[in-house]
Amino acid sequence: MVDIFNPEKRSQIMASIPAKDTKPEIKIRHALHRRGFRYRLHAKSLPGKPDLVFRKFNAVVFVNGCFWHGHNCPLFRMPSSNRSYWTQKIDANRKRDAKNNKQLLDLNWRILTIWECSMKGRDKLDFDLLILLVENWLMGDSRTMEIRGRTEAVPMGIVSSD
Repeated sequence: MVDIFNPEKRSQIMASIPAKDTKPEIKIRHALHRRGFRYRLHAKSLPGKPDLVFRKFNAVVFVNGCFWHGHNCPLFRMPSSNRSYWTQKIDANRKRDAKNNKQLLDLNWRILTIWECSMKGRDKLDFDLLILLVENWLMGDSRTMEIRGRTEAVPMGIVSSD
């Protein structure tokens, strides 16, 4: 499929997509705040600048877009135009995420990744369930967890938790 925009217009469109304060992130922040959780936003002092930092629980939360982070779900599809650029870009994002997560774990931070597909699309979770999963993880002692959209293999949306 050929891109309908010229390279300059496509660049302008892509540059306008926010890296922080996205709608899913804000929705999660507000729900957790209403439930009494307090956090710091986008801590530049931590690897990867986590979206939410809960010092009380020594925990960080990333709200990841499925496209930008190359998530293996129905919301991610590699663009057909300029495929080599996008493959390199998405691979670099995945490697950076893995490096940041390793550094955070080495610093004894707990990490929760909430994928966009848990809040959007046909496989999204009930939002109250998603927030309950986040609350339970924060109050627990698991080092890492991922929340994604429902699948047959993962009906509750939890991919991994240790």
